[in-house]
Amino acid sequence: MPSSFPLPTDPPRIVVLVAPDPAQELDLTGPSAVFGNANRLGGDAGKAYDIRVASVRDDGLVRTESGLRMLADAPYHRLGEMLPGPIDTLLIVGGSGHAAAADDARLVAWIREQAPRVRRLGAVCTGAFVLARTGLLDSHRATTHWRHAARLAERHPQVQVDPDPIWIRAGQLYTSAGVTAGMDLALALVEDDLGHAASLAVARELVLFLRRPGNQAQFSTLLQAQSAQNPELRELQGWMAEHLARDLSVPVLAERVAMSPRNFARVFARQVGETPARYVERLRVEAVRRMLEENGRRLEGIAHATGFANADVMRQAFQRHMQTTPERYRAAFRAKPEARGEEASADPARQPAKRPP
Repeated sequence: MPSSFPLPTDPPRIVVLVAPDPAQELDLTGPSAVFGNANRLGGDAGKAYDIRVASVRDDGLVRTESGLRMLADAPYHRLGEMLPGPIDTLLIVGGSGHAAAADDARLVAWIREQAPRVRRLGAVCTGAFVLARTGLLDSHRATTHWRHAARLAERHPQVQVDPDPIWIRAGQLYTSAGVTAGMDLALALVEDDLGHAASLAVARELVLFLRRPGNQAQFSTLLQAQSAQNPELRELQGWMAEHLARDLSVPVLAERVAMSPRNFARVFARQVGETPARYVERLRVEAVRRMLEENGRRLEGIAHATGFANADVMRQAFQRHMQTTPERYRAAFRAKPEARGEEASADPARQPAKRPP
């Protein structure tokens, strides 16, 4: 894949990130790095984004939860004096200062005033509390960090809070889960602006393991596995992830941890939160998803490598978990062959397909 891509010749889109006091530093620097790398990878064609940071403090200081301090371009209420044009994308950053920001009537009024003027308005992590305070999220789906989702729903019952997705789009409004999920949201915005090849190039430049679509759960199966209390179970879960093509039935797994099948199934469900069969299926679907994003292997080959009986069984499981088919997922989340310098394949799974909703 080429290391650069052409950027639009229009003036750069102005992206403003408003940071609370204090802010979660990755909520701020993660999306900034995504937009900044899109500029750099565009080569000499000019910047796609003009990135600005606004503080809630009058002195322009941005304090972060780690103790790192930064200087914003300006306090949010003075930002208009220095911008060369209208704000295109306005993102409210999260952090432990979100509660004070949500109670700041002047800030809330300013965001509400900007809403009809900007093309996109969003929140990263607990920035959703500030955005919800404006009333703009009422009757819309929204997400935030899983730890704070119940509190957001309690405080703003008119908002349809969904704690699972990485990010959600509701018209011009965007919300994302916590911390690194802000980068996933920013990558999605780059893809909307510059195309799939551009967002994939940025993800690779930032050495992100994969580009997560918005409907992916905040917890991967492997991350959830770490919650098991039994060390033998945690070790078994790691082994399962590395041997997906093997027989992972309950009797086989129970034997590996020296338990009876009945006791193993009961202990596993209690500690992991789901049956062994359901867990294995989700492990395999995640592996399928990564393969669809990273290579052009035929579906039968992917099914065999991940332990499914055949491509049809794999397709049914994938549809249950991802609400789309493997073919449509690959078409949406993998770079086109020409963008990667590859020749088109005869594999029908790699032919253009309609992007999933």
